[in-house]
Amino acid sequence: MILDDYRSPWMTEDLDDLRHLAKTFIDKEVVPNQGRWAQQHMVDRDFWRAAGGVGLLCLSIPEEYGGGGGTFAHESVVAIEQGLAADDAWANTVHSTIVAHYVNAFGTHEQKQRWLPGMASGDLVGAIAMTEPSTGSDLQKIRTRAVKDGDHYVINGSKTFISNGTHCDLLIIVARTSDEPGSKGLSLIVAETKDLVGFERGRVLEKIGMHGQDTRELAFVDMRVPASNLLGAEGGGFVQLMQQLPQERLIIAVGAAAVAEAAVRHAIAYAKEREAFGQDLLSFQNTRFVLAECAADAFAARTLVDSLITRHIAGELDAAGASLAKFWCTDIQTKVVDRCLQIFGGYGYMMEYPIARMYAAARVQKIYGGTNEIMKELVARSL
Repeated sequence: MILDDYRSPWMTEDLDDLRHLAKTFIDKEVVPNQGRWAQQHMVDRDFWRAAGGVGLLCLSIPEEYGGGGGTFAHESVVAIEQGLAADDAWANTVHSTIVAHYVNAFGTHEQKQRWLPGMASGDLVGAIAMTEPSTGSDLQKIRTRAVKDGDHYVINGSKTFISNGTHCDLLIIVARTSDEPGSKGLSLIVAETKDLVGFERGRVLEKIGMHGQDTRELAFVDMRVPASNLLGAEGGGFVQLMQQLPQERLIIAVGAAAVAEAAVRHAIAYAKEREAFGQDLLSFQNTRFVLAECAADAFAARTLVDSLITRHIAGELDAAGASLAKFWCTDIQTKVVDRCLQIFGGYGYMMEYPIARMYAAARVQKIYGGTNEIMKELVARSL
């Protein structure tokens, strides 16, 4: 396969070692538990500590705050190995690549010292609460309110589709802290959820796929959070979100490219062993052509994300580039997974096969992190 001979230009010997570690850990600790996690709708809580124990959490957070001291390339290596293993339960990208970076980018030295080491060890699990029942991609319509009362904020509102919603110990809440219209009144406030009065975990959401990920509704009822837990300046939340969203969208693209590659690999292996009419499926011209086209799509997605990873490491990632990668790679992911599933026939519809889980999980990739329609609009504005 063409991808067997390709090496990402940003890979180094250090990253090769990390990739081996991540693959070994995922093969041992993730793959055997995927079915059980899907049934219980969450990974095991101790699994987060196990991942932290081997050094796979917060890899791009400075060592000063307990992180790995690496770059986005280190986070990408882990995300790629997850994708190749068809794992959709462990929401490490939310924890390490998104939540930890809000704290690192906008937190005070004291906040970083208080929260980041625990996130790196797995003792604290991070989540971010943006989406509301009536507010999706249009963050300016957020209704959750945080009213200053002495040295606390009193927060009321509800959030939905929150990854790590069951385990989260540290929750970044996007809330309205003033009556200024649109984006001007938004702020980011960190809630430490343990024994927090007024913090309510709602129902676990029944999703099409990603059954092992703890996606929940959350509610805040007169919940008091110290004013010192404000991230950055009051009213600066929307700008902070816009600064961090490109990295979130790029890591989604990285995972999408990896899953597309995994789907092709699974389909090739199955086509070589499955027989029909006295010959293996790979002997049929249509199968070969489909797999050739899917391999080309997966290779194109891989090289696209490699280009943007390189730019991000150099500090040159822009919003349009990240949005382009997000919509194109997730579109390719869903297309490739669907075509590869067809090769499996009826077995492709059985959840015991990784290709079925990939199919069910792929659809949401075009929705979260900003819908692909919004991504195309953002790219179009840059033309």
